[in-house]
Amino acid sequence: MSRPYNVYGLGHALVDIQHTVSPEYLASQTIDKGVMTLIEAERQDSLLASLNQKPVTSASGGSAANTLIGIANFGGQAYYACQIGQDDWGDFYHSDLEAAGVGSNPALRQPGPTGKCLVFITPDADRTLNTFLGVSSQLGPDQLEEAIIRDSQYIYLEGYLLSSDNGFAACQKAQTLARKHSTLVSLTLSDPFMIEVFKERFEQLIDNGIDLLFCNEDEARAYTGAANRDEACRALTAAAAAVCITCGPDGAYLHQNGCTSTVPGVAVQAIDTTGAGDMFAGGVLFGVTNGYTLEQAAQLGSYAAAQVVARYGPRLDRPLKDQIPAILAHFA
Repeated sequence: MSRPYNVYGLGHALVDIQHTVSPEYLASQTIDKGVMTLIEAERQDSLLASLNQKPVTSASGGSAANTLIGIANFGGQAYYACQIGQDDWGDFYHSDLEAAGVGSNPALRQPGPTGKCLVFITPDADRTLNTFLGVSSQLGPDQLEEAIIRDSQYIYLEGYLLSSDNGFAACQKAQTLARKHSTLVSLTLSDPFMIEVFKERFEQLIDNGIDLLFCNEDEARAYTGAANRDEACRALTAAAAAVCITCGPDGAYLHQNGCTSTVPGVAVQAIDTTGAGDMFAGGVLFGVTNGYTLEQAAQLGSYAAAQVVARYGPRLDRPLKDQIPAILAHFA
């Protein structure tokens, strides 16, 4: 039976505000490079004041939102369950998400500030995230829409949600509703820091059944305790029916039905790695919900991720839906 939505995603709704900085700036502000750190509003305001520059770009974001926008970029249908504030940033977030082609419920707004993520880009193209969750931390089980989960081929759970009791409960309920309606379940591990602090919560979700798991090689090592990429990839293959492990410019490892394969990366000049893994997941989820094999879907994801890192921001500046045959031919 055909379903109206490819993917129903859950995640933090964050306005991404990007700045280019030097490693010395990060050190001077005692910011841990290359990872996500949760901060309070006062700390975020202090950092903004210290920058004394206009951002490179601002956009509706959050990891899962970036993935769903990637699905829409390929021509898919995606829906986002999120929580935004009743403020100007919330107005911006909703209109920007809608313009990107992702559906959501405009009624899911709460008094209080919309979450924001300061994204610091260093000359090595690495991205460092300092996140104030705002009202996005209030997303919980009561905000889920069962009818849309029923009408979706997959749900997509953002690992960052596990940082709050509400978010974890929302993921658990979404997983239960998905099983009720024969909707497949995908999960991203999100960040090594998240795994270090909330590993038991990830284990609970994985033990309850994941059909498609996404992570990068650092997250794979953090979750499995393996010493290197190959050991981590082998150890993680038992965690889900299908696993995609991104390895930066080296492409991705895939595991499904007892078979492991690789998809190469696409060579580009990297400027900003923000959203690369999110866009990879968007390409994969679009592909597997539109009749492509996992390998073909990962080729779409690999290509899209490469295009993202070649520009600032977590999005592409053009749709890819008309380029799918050419993208797949590139890997032939």
